Amino acid sequence: MKSTNYVINDVAPTAKEYIALRCEVGWDSVDLVVAQKSLNSSLFHVSVRDDKKLIGMARVVGDGFMYFYIQDVVVTPEYQGQGIGRMLMCKVESYLSKTCQVGSTVGLLAAHGKEAFYRSYGYIERDGTNLGKGMCRFVREQP
Repeated sequence: MKSTNYVINDVAPTAKEYIALRCEVGWDSVDLVVAQKSLNSSLFHVSVRDDKKLIGMARVVGDGFMYFYIQDVVVTPEYQGQGIGRMLMCKVESYLSKTCQVGSTVGLLAAHGKEAFYRSYGYIERDGTNLGKGMCRFVREQP
């Protein structure tokens, strides 16, 4: 049974926990060393646990001055819909409000159907009119 006494802190999950959480939500698995290096390179982490089990996380990556990118806002499926994503984003937004300077840009890629969630924090969709459409490329194999 899920508790409602979650522990939230500004600590990265272990690489193994990170990979497991990615897999729980249907994202691709990544190499353990790559995951650890990626987590170590993040500017900010926030994790939510139910007892000792990692149930959600978010992080911020970027150069720490002008460009910030919200990455891996993820909650394990059985805990979704309980406000945990909001808890994570509140911590992320608190970090950004203390860190970003005038002229900074904060970006993210919203999962399909989650756009309204991010709009509630002031993020806009790039419709291609003035800003151009956002783009990405997924590397699925070594070049």
